[in-house]
Amino acid sequence: MSEESPFNAIPAAPLLLFLAVFGVELAISAAAQGFVGGQEGVGWRIALFDRFAFAPSVLDVMVERGIVTVDLAKRLVTYPIAHASFTHALWASVLILALGKFVGEAYGSPAFLTVFVVATVFGALIYGALAPGNVPLVGSYPGIYGLIGAYTYVLWLRLGQIGENQYRAFTLIGILVGLMLIYSIFFGSTPWWIAELSGFVVGLAVAPLLAPGGWTAFLARLRRR
Repeated sequence: MSEESPFNAIPAAPLLLFLAVFGVELAISAAAQGFVGGQEGVGWRIALFDRFAFAPSVLDVMVERGIVTVDLAKRLVTYPIAHASFTHALWASVLILALGKFVGEAYGSPAFLTVFVVATVFGALIYGALAPGNVPLVGSYPGIYGLIGAYTYVLWLRLGQIGENQYRAFTLIGILVGLMLIYSIFFGSTPWWIAELSGFVVGLAVAPLLAPGGWTAFLARLRRR
């Protein structure tokens, strides 16, 4: 009797996103070790940053100078495929699969991708407006935090249906913020947390529109209260 692959239980959208993020990282890491790309492979990660990362200066050019090019605009959605290290990408890939199982099944693949993309874009915009300096933004985490926001909304609804304390839905984000704070105390931090927490808020905000029933169901739940 053949065993079913664990990937069969994961909806298509999160699985494809995982393959894109982890596949790029595998290529970059292999190049850094000299397995592919020859001597030029060592600089692939830097080249990826130069081509796809987002930075506050990008927003300054687009807004203050009114210069909007394809190269600048695309960075709002391409920075999630570039990561600072193999570990940085590995954790992102694991979270995409974990959240993809729950959020993908609860919302469907189109809504899953919508939450990820919207949180990614607005996370970058808010980061560009608020972050000090010009530290480039890379990594899938703003979009992942958006998925956590969508997960939180569904959990909030389910806890309400069974009469439990609905604020327990915010346990996951509370733990992540606590870990983020501890890490920053001991190892320092980047302004990336601005984009990540912004992604969570955006994901939580758009979740009622994308959940089954959409805005109509959300208004109906408000009226019942």
